[in-house]
Amino acid sequence: MSEVHVNAFLNRTKQRHRVPAVHRKPTMSDVARLAGVGTMTVSRVLSGAVRVSAQTTLRVQTAIEQLKYRPNELARAFRGQRSRSIGLIIPYLYDPFFANCAHAVTSVAKEHGYSVIITTSAEDPDTELAEAEHMLERHVDGMVVIPSPFRQTRLTRSLFGKTPVVAFDRPVHDPSLDVVLVQNTAGARRIVEHLIEHGHKRVAYMGLSRSLFTINARFLGYRRAMQEAGLAADATFDCITEDDTQRILKEKMRGKDAPTAILTSNTLVTRYVLTAIAHMGMRIPSDVAFAGFDDFDMAEFTAPPLTVVRQPAQEMGRVATSLLFDRIARGETPQSGNRIVLPVEIVLRRSCGCKHRTEVVIN
Repeated sequence: MSEVHVNAFLNRTKQRHRVPAVHRKPTMSDVARLAGVGTMTVSRVLSGAVRVSAQTTLRVQTAIEQLKYRPNELARAFRGQRSRSIGLIIPYLYDPFFANCAHAVTSVAKEHGYSVIITTSAEDPDTELAEAEHMLERHVDGMVVIPSPFRQTRLTRSLFGKTPVVAFDRPVHDPSLDVVLVQNTAGARRIVEHLIEHGHKRVAYMGLSRSLFTINARFLGYRRAMQEAGLAADATFDCITEDDTQRILKEKMRGKDAPTAILTSNTLVTRYVLTAIAHMGMRIPSDVAFAGFDDFDMAEFTAPPLTVVRQPAQEMGRVATSLLFDRIARGETPQSGNRIVLPVEIVLRRSCGCKHRTEVVIN
């Protein structure tokens, strides 16, 4: 073979094994060509549904890395394969509780090799419905949702069809959907009983809208404790902003029947009430004792440290997402969903009037 012919042969060989000069988004056909296999083999390697030899799998994976190929998840969903994604709808992200829940959901999804599409409903049932429909159009394999107000949410099995969905923190009307909750009523009742044990007879409950399941459930626990002690309830459900909360608290603190202790319904209202107390120059617990529903990172570092009902936000997100993946794996759409209720903890610090230097946790 002449030198010219040898060089021509080598050039032809290089061309066959060179990474294709793909100036567009690489396709499965490009991967197959580079790996020297058929597109069906590439599909089998990607899906993992059919066993492929280790040597062939390595060639396909090497080609994928060289080309930086990313599967078209929507196209895979149309072919009946899983999209490897789930949807998460929460009311909003600025509340630390919801952010913690979202973090737990994404952590479990990553453990299963899934991505999460996150969106917010702003507590609006129409927005919630539109976002759920959008998730379904993107062929997510399942959804976890903190629903909008109980009387308004329109999430039902008929909407989701065979797509598994788990509600958490709040329930939905449809009993066929799984739900994960916490002991809202029992937790509020226990913390009010503790305030009463400190000698408080005028305990105020300050919360967001009673149309929210959690806010109402906690109010019912507060009211039960007050009734059992023969005391009058004093509840407010209009702490929507800092200004509203400060105005309400100023009105409550006027006169001889002013509350001597306050229970807040959630972290957001806790922040509003603490700000109002500071603006009014009151001291905790000498002027007014304080307890909040839900713990947060800085609660133990405030002056004084805050007594709270600690709900397991991370655990609730993990349980809900694990239940979802169990449904996905089984391909189940049950007629009767699970209802899981997780326990809360009473965390006694000093804002309620306790004197101990370190927190005491009561299960």
